[in-house]
Amino acid sequence: MRITVLGKSPSWQDADGACSGYLVEERGYALLLDCGNGVFSKLRRFRDYTTVDAVVVSHMHADHFLDLIPFSYALTYAPRQQPVPVDRWPGTDSPARPALYLPEGGRETVRRIVGAWGNEDLVEKAFDVREYNAFQSLDLDVLRVRFHVVPHFLVTHAVELASTNGGARFTFGADCRPCEELIDFASGTDLFMVEATLPRPERQGVRGHLTPGEAGEHGRKAGARRLVITHISDELDELWARREAERTFGGPVDVAREGAVYTL
Repeated sequence: MRITVLGKSPSWQDADGACSGYLVEERGYALLLDCGNGVFSKLRRFRDYTTVDAVVVSHMHADHFLDLIPFSYALTYAPRQQPVPVDRWPGTDSPARPALYLPEGGRETVRRIVGAWGNEDLVEKAFDVREYNAFQSLDLDVLRVRFHVVPHFLVTHAVELASTNGGARFTFGADCRPCEELIDFASGTDLFMVEATLPRPERQGVRGHLTPGEAGEHGRKAGARRLVITHISDELDELWARREAERTFGGPVDVAREGAVYTL
């Protein structure tokens, strides 16, 4: 399994960066995990977007799904996707239409957003849209996908991707406050990617994110073989964040960066 970081920013993009997006490739199959703002252009550096088999969105915050819109425009209007010859493209009777897995209610959220200025069914025509819930798993060719609800500001799912040949497990924590649920879900995973958004815990109101130290603690308690902290702004000192996570994890920790590749 090969995981490429396309975007690792929190809800505002790094300079020249992108928000949440990870390309997962396994034996020729390609899955995009989250598609936040800026991710589509980053995807094009590493993969022909018409060869993406599926997209899975962890939750319906803009920084995790907003680039479904430019992705949909490309699938709809790109010359190679047309039924007649356009320039050097010969025309096709079978344009790419990847599967898109959204949390329950996600279809309506996307329709409301796109309908504010155009055809509300843009995304549904570009993708084969399906909604999932946390109690089901998906068998996607060579990958098995599991979900678990984690506490955030709206319904959010941690996501596990596992090779169907009994190989590697990759666990993505999405966005969440400190919780035992995520630790249990990620127990023994090969690669644990955990958000570490905050320099300190929220000072008031309901918590929704982790600090680097809390992320490291989650990785240690889960017994993760490898820990990567993500969802970090370029305005937060990377060396400090790594030290904080390593202190609580008890071993080396990577800080996600765009273009980084992890092979399991």
